[in-house]
Order: sequence, then structure tokens, then C-alpha cells
Amino acid sequence: MSTETAASVAPVTLTDGAKNEVKKLISQQELGADFGLRVGVEGGGCSGMNYVLGFDQIKEGDSEYNIDGIRVFMHKAHGLYLAGMEIDFQQGLNARGFVFNNPNASSTCGCGTSFSV
Repeated sequence: MSTETAASVAPVTLTDGAKNEVKKLISQQELGADFGLRVGVEGGGCSGMNYVLGFDQIKEGDSEYNIDGIRVFMHKAHGLYLAGMEIDFQQGLNARGFVFNNPNASSTCGCGTSFSV
């Protein structure tokens, strides 16, 4: 399996709020050491592409990054769409959940989970 080293600089960043929430979820779900946070994209959604965020094991073609102790997996081809993206977690009256701030998106949908480039 070909992967980048965990010492590589991640193309995405996690805010402190996102890091805290991811660590809390990892603890609650009692995931094994071979699991990490998968960040990626997939076709679909009202704007053309959806963000993928979930826990998974490393797969062929992935790069692995370490963001403050969190293992992050991303398919190498997805870096083009996600480079420079910030993932935040908000707990407000209007919204609660992960928020994607992607400088590569030319447009996004109202819900913020799909985009086009």
C-alpha cells in the first residue's frame, strides 16, 4: 500500500473546535488505533460534489497526515479539491456540526455540504 508519511503537511486544517469534537467522537466510538478521520469528496449534491467526513481505515491511494494527534486519511486525488480547506465545528443556535471553508469552491449550496469548482 502506497501512502505518504504522517509527517507530511496536511492540505486541510482543523480548528480547535473541530479537533476537540473529532477526539470526543473517537473516544465515544472506541475506535481502534487503525482508524482515522477520512476527509474527501464524492460526486453528487446540488452543487456537484459532496464533502466526505467520517472514520475509516487507510486504503490504497491514500495519503496519511497527523493533525495534533489525529490520524487523517485523504485519497491523493482529492487534494486538488481540498487544498487549503479549513474544517470547523460550530455549536450555535442556528447550526451545530462540521463546517467546511473551502477556498477552491466557486459556489456552494445553501446547506454547505456540496460545492462546485
